[in-house]
Amino acid sequence: MKGISHITLICKDINKSAKLFCDLFDGKEIYSSDEHNFSISSEKFLLIGSLWIALMQGNPIERSYNHIAFYVDESKLPEYKSKIEKYGLEILPGRSRDEREGQSIYFYDYDNHLFELHTGTLERRLKFYLEQIQK
Repeated sequence: MKGISHITLICKDINKSAKLFCDLFDGKEIYSSDEHNFSISSEKFLLIGSLWIALMQGNPIERSYNHIAFYVDESKLPEYKSKIEKYGLEILPGRSRDEREGQSIYFYDYDNHLFELHTGTLERRLKFYLEQIQK
């Protein structure tokens, strides 16, 4: 196992979602199937950092806590929140957490995918958990 190859998200309107992801996540569209369909439906490929995101045309999913979390600098959280609000996306109240775990913004996109913008790291989270266990 070498890591994640790609993440596929089903979207009602892949053009609208691609625009959102490119703006909000600084993604870059690298492929659009347009009239050439090689998969089960129309698709667009984006790069967000080095992560390959495949958007495919389809029906929105049911909401759940399954989510994708992107790491962001804490200083950028207000900027991201402003962009999310600009798109009219639903921002959820964050879960209760200790500030040593980092801060988060949770929001749903147009197709009920839950995203988290998170300032913490795995190392910080594990350190905090260990401190709590050792009390």
